[in-house]
Amino acid sequence: MSPTDSGRPIFMDLADRIAADVLVGIYPPGAQVPSTTELSAYYRINPATAGKALNRLVDVGVLEKRRGLGMFVTDDGPEQLREARRREFEADYVGPLIEEGARLGLSRTEILDLIRDHPHRTASEEHP
Repeated sequence: MSPTDSGRPIFMDLADRIAADVLVGIYPPGAQVPSTTELSAYYRINPATAGKALNRLVDVGVLEKRRGLGMFVTDDGPEQLREARRREFEADYVGPLIEEGARLGLSRTEILDLIRDHPHRTASEEHP
């Protein structure tokens, strides 16, 4: 693993990878995540960097430390991640979409129609 081109710290990238795995169910609530030692060996990074990634997820309530046992996904960890990502999605995509639509003279209804009629479909929409 290496830093991103943006200069983003490695521990943040690793925390995001683990969070993504929690979000999609690779690590469901109550599951143990890899240890600092396992992560540092696998990604060939400093153990302190791996620990910082795990602690970042502890700080936001996605993981919990169990003394002598390791790190585990909290019961509400996936839902916390979903809510945080929803807020980010709204701020990063929905808000700018509505603003651009307004600049183009589109109403919210017209924007919704564009979204509904857009040819790209998700896997769940293709296979109901």
